[in-house]
Amino acid sequence: QVQLVESGGGLVQAGGSLRLSCAASGRIFSSYAMGWFRQAPGKEREFLAAIIRGGGSTRYADSVKGRFTISRDNTRNMGYLQMNSLKPEDTAVYYCNAKGRPTWGQGTQVTVSS
Repeated sequence: QVQLVESGGGLVQAGGSLRLSCAASGRIFSSYAMGWFRQAPGKEREFLAAIIRGGGSTRYADSVKGRFTISRDNTRNMGYLQMNSLKPEDTAVYYCNAKGRPTWGQGTQVTVSS
């Protein structure tokens, strides 16, 4: 299976920006659609954004549409999530995953202060 490692999280003020990265290895990354998810303590994991294998089509949850942008660079086996206009309610652990992959990694913490 493909291995995925998230990075780029941190502490930012409301209105700020972060760029998350997803480094892939193992199985060929370009063979999989991929997406970003997040989970706050005590809440279930929620879908944020997805991108097809070739990167030509994307979709977003309503909560992040217009603020977040998903992208991928298959030549470098990397996925990205650009997050702008961050809000305190965006605070969560963020995860990337490939379509059909049954496991989750450690994620990266994003904390947005008021």
